[in-house]
This record gives sequence, structure tokens and C-alpha cells, in this order.
Amino acid sequence: MLLRTTFGNWMFGTGGAPNAARNVGVPVDRVKIILFMATAASATLLAAITVLDAGSADVLRGELREFQAIIAAVIGGVLLTGGYGSVIGPLFGALIFGMVSQGIFFTGVNTDWFQVFLGAMLLIAVLVNNYIRQRAARSR
Repeated sequence: MLLRTTFGNWMFGTGGAPNAARNVGVPVDRVKIILFMATAASATLLAAITVLDAGSADVLRGELREFQAIIAAVIGGVLLTGGYGSVIGPLFGALIFGMVSQGIFFTGVNTDWFQVFLGAMLLIAVLVNNYIRQRAARSR
């Protein structure tokens, strides 16, 4: 959907350059509202699945997972400034993220080192994002 539909192009335009997208006829405000509604619906579905799986609800379950999701997406190549990304990249970012998390646990290393890994990976990903963005700006 992201790469092969008009709405997918609208999402890229809305995230990358909202003024330019608005100038070519993309309903930027409507796209943002639809995406926020889709996010809320996905969160509702995940909450229902979690309650059905665990048999109870806990407000602290999944706390601070949004930061980990952002890190997984950035590791997968999504630019922090928006306008560029794919679905495959964050999938591989999440796989790397999960493998390192499990690897640290099974090797017997203190699991607090996973937070250090997260910080280092985020720093490296931000530096690479800035390099790519600057290189793309120079090539125009």
C-alpha cells in the first residue's frame, strides 16, 4: 500500500514536505487525521489482544515501547525528518532489535546493557540519517 497506491504517495508527501504536498493537491490535514485514526485503531486492537492473551489489563504493560519502536524504525532506515522509508527496513530493524535483546539475555550479560545498545544504535542511526540527508541535499 505504501509504495503502490496514491494514498501511500500522499503519506510520503505529508511526512516529507507538507507544504509542497499541499501545493500539488494532497489533502495533508485529512491524511494526518486518517493516519492518527489508524494508529488509534491499531492500539485498540493490540490492547484487546493483550487483554485476551494475558487475561487482565495493566496500564504499565508496554510502557516506553514507543521509544523502542522509533529506534527499530530508524535502525531500519526511516529518516527522522520524514518523507523516506519503507516497510521492509523497519521489519529488519525490529528483527535486529529482538535478536540483540534475546542474545544479551541468553549470554548471561546484565540486561541493562541492552539500554546501552539502544542508545548506541540510535546515535549511529541518527548520524547515518544526517549523512544521507546532507548527501541527498548536495546531489540536487
